[in-house]
Amino acid sequence: MDELIVSNEQHNDQQLQKDVHCKFVCTANHGFAPYAQEELRRRFGSLKSSVLIPGEVFVTTLQEDMGEATERITTRPLIFLRHLFPVHLEVPSEDADEALRVIEQHLSQQAYLEQTQVSIQVRKTEGSSWTANPAALRDEIQQRLASLELGYSVQDPEWIISLFAADKVWYVGVSRPADNLSDWNGGAIRFQREEGQISRAKFKLLEAEQQFGIAFEGFRNAVDIGAAPGGWTSFLLERGMRVTAIDPAKMHPSLQDHRNLRVISKNAGEVKFREHEFDLLVCDMSWSPKQMAKLVTGLLHCLQMGGTAVVTVKLLTKKPMALIDEMMLVFEAARMQIQGAKQLFHNRDEITLYMIKY
Repeated sequence: MDELIVSNEQHNDQQLQKDVHCKFVCTANHGFAPYAQEELRRRFGSLKSSVLIPGEVFVTTLQEDMGEATERITTRPLIFLRHLFPVHLEVPSEDADEALRVIEQHLSQQAYLEQTQVSIQVRKTEGSSWTANPAALRDEIQQRLASLELGYSVQDPEWIISLFAADKVWYVGVSRPADNLSDWNGGAIRFQREEGQISRAKFKLLEAEQQFGIAFEGFRNAVDIGAAPGGWTSFLLERGMRVTAIDPAKMHPSLQDHRNLRVISKNAGEVKFREHEFDLLVCDMSWSPKQMAKLVTGLLHCLQMGGTAVVTVKLLTKKPMALIDEMMLVFEAARMQIQGAKQLFHNRDEITLYMIKY
């Protein structure tokens, strides 16, 4: 009899574990959602996914507790998963007014939201029953939640209310900003283009600064490999560094005669530096990743111990995950400790590596 009781308890535990699951709406850069799904599969073993926006947004179900799954994702972020939010409510969307009523009722019952600072983030598909733009849907939800006396903040909210209005189902979730991987809607971080800005490449470093917590103001002497036309060089100069730019191509005229800039008009493979000359090395060359890695590792002797390197790896292959693994091994063999690897919003067919020399 005792054996039967134990057997029943084990069966119940197994059934409980089987029934535990959580759901997220996930976003990757366009075309890279399958790789984000593969990373999740490697992390969690099995998952169920359905596409919301081809190649970019999908909803996935994991056989794990919501809190534990969130912690496993946020403490060791995935490369291709740019943004996610937990799904706490799924509403049939044939009737937009009825869907809004259900969402209003659900959110109004969340007492922890009362009198807090929130951000409402809305996205939709073309076939959604909400035919106006996402901003109008956000405003509608905001009006319906007046009883909660919420404050609204784009920057540093306490909570993010997320809604993805798909064609058949609307997905709703409430989460802390840090648990979404990005506090920007869908992870689509925006920087304002400045007058006279050389290129949009500068946005990659601005985003890397936020994503990895890199304190660029703390560096004094940087080398930019493959610098032309100078988007990254201009960023480093703005942060007060002395910069050595290497590229046989011409730099932007606005950088000419800058007192903190030295330009070496050669290929990186032809340049020689003293050991430990720089505390920061950056590289954003549009070259093959293996050639980039060869050039960068050939110059790592000029980087100080404890110095930082930020490089982009172009994913010019049908097997990007295998390529990334290969590049990481190359840099690790060159005594570089990888602090972060991410496909940022401003990356296209590439990822950004953040490394420290040891």
